[in-house]
Amino acid sequence: MASRQGSPDADRASEHTSRGVSSPNAPIRTRSPDSPTGETRDLSSPPPRDPARYAQTDHFRERLRQQGRYVSLAAAGDAIREGQLRWNTTDGWRFALVRDGVRYVVVVGDTETPSPVLVTGWTEIADWEAAVESDRWSDADVNTIQLRADLSTHKERQIPGRIRPRVVARAFEVGGHRVRTAPGEGFVACADCGGRYRSKRALCESHCEQ
Repeated sequence: MASRQGSPDADRASEHTSRGVSSPNAPIRTRSPDSPTGETRDLSSPPPRDPARYAQTDHFRERLRQQGRYVSLAAAGDAIREGQLRWNTTDGWRFALVRDGVRYVVVVGDTETPSPVLVTGWTEIADWEAAVESDRWSDADVNTIQLRADLSTHKERQIPGRIRPRVVARAFEVGGHRVRTAPGEGFVACADCGGRYRSKRALCESHCEQ
């Protein structure tokens, strides 16, 4: 998988990795199980392929609980063991693994802790036809993954044309709202406050009045 500057969660990932990662060649102080205390590690060195060595940020743990993320520890572990590894200048090292048309992306960091860390993770559609035809994903799953990705990728813009084809009856959280959309609607509607939104920016700037 090629590195992508405009990934859905690049901003959030960068926010977290910036605490311990600045560039692929920046040496940092780290204490890992395989290195003596205080040894300098060059961040251009690939992160380990052993999922058991990774700690978790609070942000990553939140992802595990959020509806419509489809992020799990099992998927993250598979991506670390088997996925493609790439350096991205926005958020650092990424593992990515495609299963049944859906790509799992896991961003990892290396900070001054005894372990490397799982920073964030997300899913994106790699092959629409393969995802729709797969027994692993329902049509609702595929539409949810694509809608969430479109909202994040184009967060500053109104995207009625991208929302309109999606059918998402099971609400998922974005910007404090639980949103869903029906066929032909060019907006997502909050299941709690009834607000209608055409961009992620509008969702994040509007408080949900339940």
